[in-house]
Amino acid sequence: MEYLQTADFWIGLLKIVWINIILSGDNAVVIAMAARSLPPHQQRTAVLFGSGAAVVLRIALTVVAAKLLALPYLQIVGGLLLLWIGTQLLSEEEDGEGEDKEYGSMMAAVRTILLADLVMSLDNVIAVAAAAQGSMVLLILGLAISIPLVIFGSTLMIKLMERFPIIVMLGAALIGWVGGETIVSDTILRAVLAANPWLHYAAAVAGAVFVVAVGRWLQLQKRARTQH
Repeated sequence: MEYLQTADFWIGLLKIVWINIILSGDNAVVIAMAARSLPPHQQRTAVLFGSGAAVVLRIALTVVAAKLLALPYLQIVGGLLLLWIGTQLLSEEEDGEGEDKEYGSMMAAVRTILLADLVMSLDNVIAVAAAAQGSMVLLILGLAISIPLVIFGSTLMIKLMERFPIIVMLGAALIGWVGGETIVSDTILRAVLAANPWLHYAAAVAGAVFVVAVGRWLQLQKRARTQH
């Protein structure tokens, strides 16, 4: 109890809350984009399942995240996976609403959410663990705080995407941005990145542009096939 009254505890907690607010955003965007492809009555189920999966993955990865991130090529594979997920989510976005809108399947949405959460949770866990500085109490609090943030963020993003379709493209760009960052952060590229810090942002921008360009192209191709 004395530890809970120290300044270090509250400073650490504030750090974790801030980290969760920032890093839970990308998880929320992926969950929202995947859930939006479902009928309205299934969206809440997908959000709850996706948010729960994100937290479970973070708990499972807490012990091994640092070791996993040290494995060569793992982040390159993870980043490429995010680029693929981003293009697929954007290409599946349709303009139709109401009775004209085609919905995806629950299993496809859940699979997309799980794959993206697995990649994105690695960095989230590392950041929270660093802020916790070995405190199990802070680590558990960090995981607990992430649950409502992801659920609320996903629900809010779905509503915003319905009202402002441009957010769908921005969400896909964000997934591409994270994918580019993940690729260039791989352990085999650490020396190159240290010598050329600008590559971090160049890769992130390239990832965002790639997802939007390819996703839109696939979307237009699909629309052309449908019309013919």
